[in-house]
Amino acid sequence: MSTLSVRNISVAFGGNKALSDVSFDVGPGQIFAIIGPNGAGKSTIFNAVSRIYDVATGSISFGSHDILALAPHQVVATGIARTFQNIELFDNATVLQNLLVGCHSRMSRNMLADFLFLPSVRRGELAARHRVEEILDLLDLQHLRGERVADLPYGARKNVELARALCADPKLLLLDEPASGLNPEETTDMAFWLKDIKEELGVTILMVEHDMNLVGRTADRVLALANGRVVAEGTIAEVQANPDVQAAYLGVTA
Repeated sequence: MSTLSVRNISVAFGGNKALSDVSFDVGPGQIFAIIGPNGAGKSTIFNAVSRIYDVATGSISFGSHDILALAPHQVVATGIARTFQNIELFDNATVLQNLLVGCHSRMSRNMLADFLFLPSVRRGELAARHRVEEILDLLDLQHLRGERVADLPYGARKNVELARALCADPKLLLLDEPASGLNPEETTDMAFWLKDIKEELGVTILMVEHDMNLVGRTADRVLALANGRVVAEGTIAEVQANPDVQAAYLGVTA
């Protein structure tokens, strides 16, 4: 299985440094959480790994892949999928149709074969349907399969976006604030699903999260950021006990 290795990356926008010399590793089968106050650079890390943002210095590798040598649309082929802080779904399509889009991102396409609907294409479509059914069962979304996304409540839409990312069959899943906007019951469900994704599907998870309850219940390792720099890394207990984290994140004097 692959390890995500981030080494000494810096990202700047004009004269403002969003990240400065950030390094960490996410090992296979881990749930790794990035925490920090607003503006700490958490989502910037995600956008750097996804190649949405360019990196000024440093390196990012996933297994044998040099991520910085790839275009954004090529990242998913390495086994990396993600969700967004602001839900990005096709609102006028059904849940089933949105999930199939996730599957198709990993399928090789040939216009002539698609037009003739050759046996290879049929096999690919059948495999995609099987993958979708597996994910619908895992996240308890079967009853929503035919619903239009725009008609769903916010919590259900968050789950659909998670499901669509899983349909890309990732080895590494990037979750940008998965508990944002969820009520306590939905957050509890999310914690169970994250563990199931890790244990049943064997997916490594890197998440940005403000909800310390979710982080404490799920994360194997935690990285704390402040002002674009690493403040601490370790278990949730070790990070919370760090005086620099308390000063930067919890708002108390170190």
